[in-house]
Amino acid sequence: MTEQSTLFETMTKEAASDGRLAQLFELKNENGMRAVFMDIGATWLSCKVPVKGQLREVLLGQSTMADFEKQQSYMGVTVGRYANRIANGKFNIDDTKYQVEINQAGNTLHGGPEGFNKRRWAVVKEATNCVEFSLVSPDGDQGFPGELTVNVKYQLSDDNEVVISYSANTTKSTPINLTNHAYFNLLGADSGLLGLDHILSINSEQFVPTTEFGIPKGGWKKVKNTNFDFTDPKVISQDFMLDKDQEKAKGYDHSFVLDKACAKGECAASLTSPDSLVTLHVSTSKPAMQLYTGNWLESTPNRVGGEYQDYSGIALETQFLPDAINHPEWDHPSCLLGPSEIYQHETRYQFIV
Repeated sequence: MTEQSTLFETMTKEAASDGRLAQLFELKNENGMRAVFMDIGATWLSCKVPVKGQLREVLLGQSTMADFEKQQSYMGVTVGRYANRIANGKFNIDDTKYQVEINQAGNTLHGGPEGFNKRRWAVVKEATNCVEFSLVSPDGDQGFPGELTVNVKYQLSDDNEVVISYSANTTKSTPINLTNHAYFNLLGADSGLLGLDHILSINSEQFVPTTEFGIPKGGWKKVKNTNFDFTDPKVISQDFMLDKDQEKAKGYDHSFVLDKACAKGECAASLTSPDSLVTLHVSTSKPAMQLYTGNWLESTPNRVGGEYQDYSGIALETQFLPDAINHPEWDHPSCLLGPSEIYQHETRYQFIV
């Protein structure tokens, strides 16, 4: 019996919405670290890191299918076709106007009401240290053009690094922005303690101000001399809710434009537990990262029969900027994928103990 056997049993006691049981996969490394993934939503379900001889669960999540399908916080799932928001669900490609399905305040969030997080992904490959999922999104899915074929591969290294590799191709030009929506609490996901006492740094000099609905408003803003300055490590609560940008979002729920050196391997963000025993380093080929402090997690089921509170976990979502498809004026890589191109990105989450 493995440490994760209980999760394997409880998550497969009842069928998923398609009438079949979920498939779970556990990866482990030589240090005893364990990570569990699921075919529903190509989800990162659990992450246990060895801390002083004990395994510490650092990922928020659920332990039953009923709770997983009930939660609306996208915990650990693969988000697509387009992570974050598209204003009014509208965009143009080559003079053709598109209206995709809306699902939050008149906008499209995380791909629409039936995003990739709700799909059953095919299992392409499984091994001791990796599992790969695939999904075909048909032309017109949620209103998006082109048949899109997506692969998401998870690997666990002996350096305690979870590597997420994304690839995709399309039959027509389409916006694409894939991310994983893991929430971290490095003190312990089910400890009942909040994530705001973690120490965070972000390798970014600009963030994107938004409306109360998370839609970009005006130009990018320099983080210097604002509460959004994480260029030096600081406790998240230090400047929490001290400005109108945060008040609108009930905390941090904002995109940071990553320093261009991040695309060449420099660390994009660092998160350290209040007890200083676990540090998470994030590196990515993506040009931006959404910091979300779990502002609306109240009443979300947890693994132990209770509920998470607001701010129970911190999401560090590597991605393109929100609504980038409607902002060609930005100095930002294109989120548009053409039929002759391949979408290829990677994000690494390394746990230092």
